[in-house]
Amino acid sequence: MDLKNTSYYKMYKYLMLVAASVLLIIGLLMITLSVLAYRNSKLDELSSEGDLFVECIDMHYSRTNSLTGQEVLEHHSDFSEEHNLLIYIYSRDGECLLSPEHYSVDSQTGAITPLYNEKKPKALSEKKIKTLEDEKILEYDKNAFSDSGARLVYGRRIFLDDTNGKPVKMYAMIYGKSKAVNRFFVRISLYYVILAAIALYVIYMLLGRLMRKCAASENNFHRITQMYARGDFSEKLVSEFDGKAKEIAEYINAIAADVESGEETSKTFIQNVSHELRTPITTVGGFVDGILDGTVPKSRQNEYLVLVSKEIRRLKILISSMLNMTRYESGTLVPNFKDTNLTELVIQTVLMFEKRIESKQIEIEGLDCGKLTAVVDADLIQQVIYNLVDNAVKFVNEGGVISFRFEKTSEWFEIAIRNTGEGLNNTEIQQVFDRFYKTDSTRGKDTTGLGLGLSISRKIVHLHDGHIVVKSVCGEYTEFTVQLPLSGAKKRYNSTVS
Repeated sequence: MDLKNTSYYKMYKYLMLVAASVLLIIGLLMITLSVLAYRNSKLDELSSEGDLFVECIDMHYSRTNSLTGQEVLEHHSDFSEEHNLLIYIYSRDGECLLSPEHYSVDSQTGAITPLYNEKKPKALSEKKIKTLEDEKILEYDKNAFSDSGARLVYGRRIFLDDTNGKPVKMYAMIYGKSKAVNRFFVRISLYYVILAAIALYVIYMLLGRLMRKCAASENNFHRITQMYARGDFSEKLVSEFDGKAKEIAEYINAIAADVESGEETSKTFIQNVSHELRTPITTVGGFVDGILDGTVPKSRQNEYLVLVSKEIRRLKILISSMLNMTRYESGTLVPNFKDTNLTELVIQTVLMFEKRIESKQIEIEGLDCGKLTAVVDADLIQQVIYNLVDNAVKFVNEGGVISFRFEKTSEWFEIAIRNTGEGLNNTEIQQVFDRFYKTDSTRGKDTTGLGLGLSISRKIVHLHDGHIVVKSVCGEYTEFTVQLPLSGAKKRYNSTVS
């Protein structure tokens, strides 16, 4: 995959630049420290060799009081050649007493010939003498000899015993070649360049692989989110990375699942709304057309108008359910409390289902109780009762029983509606008040409706500071109980009146 067309390309270049810079800095530090350590070891070696030479010439000087004897010159020549050194001995006044310029070596025989009349080396400067008086010199000097490049330098003040055993102060300056240090520098630099090149190549490959993996994930993310934007939720995001990236993918998948579920619910809701609205509208339209075209005789027109009125009230409650759900969620649904005859309200609501009750041969029980009044919003509570009766009629078995129970205690008004039938299992009981939830059609249950009834019913009851509970025994019955607080309702009513 070409990284140039992805948002990771700049990051890739930046990380490679950082890696190269880090390797360069580490290389410079490592090479510098290594060369310094190697140079110091060579300086220590030079100082040891210089001290050894001083000890040797001290023995010769104690016998002859001279540094120009044949034996000293031969030792100087052999030692210098063996250790590749330039050795200079100066008097206390800075005059050079012993140096390579004090003799010549025959290239054929190796014989040493003193040079007494030749030009002697330059004397030791006063500055250098002062330095040697205070401390030893152990350094890397680039200007030690103008014609031979940098040298390792070791200098110190020495005392040689003369023939009388009296110490004579002198100064020794010993110069070693720096070729070994230079070779070490070149060698370690070459090694590091090779290792750095290998490391940079490995970083290039690994980082490129990671960036391509990120780019592939980005492209996949872009492709799938475009699918989501078109409403296609057939694929899910899969993150190849742990941590936040994986969590983000899971969150997006969860959101997509919710959106997909919402779209499916919306489609089903629209279909159900169309069906639920069409049924009463078709019924009303048929009755009205029958009255207008004379199909319905005048003697039965009032009967049909009553049916039309019931369907219109049913349609009103259905529309109110949808409007009240929206008003509740927006916080604008405020109950209008007033004294209400709950028994009469329940009976009026049950009569709306007269045709369906007769078609299923349902037996109604418990409506012959006395008058029970409460301070509630009559329209909202009728909507609750309508939804519960509609649910009971829908799920009661053929020839079954729907029973009503009214109770009033010192704290609660209570209305219970029970229907015989298949009942609800534990999963259905837990979800029955969820918005748009409808029971499983594969179990032969009636799944018509909007799935809003029980959800809005619970919200309305909560607006009255009450409770709605359900209990069921599979294969026997389902019972919904509405509890409305006596004191709470009075407080609301009094505050509304005042």
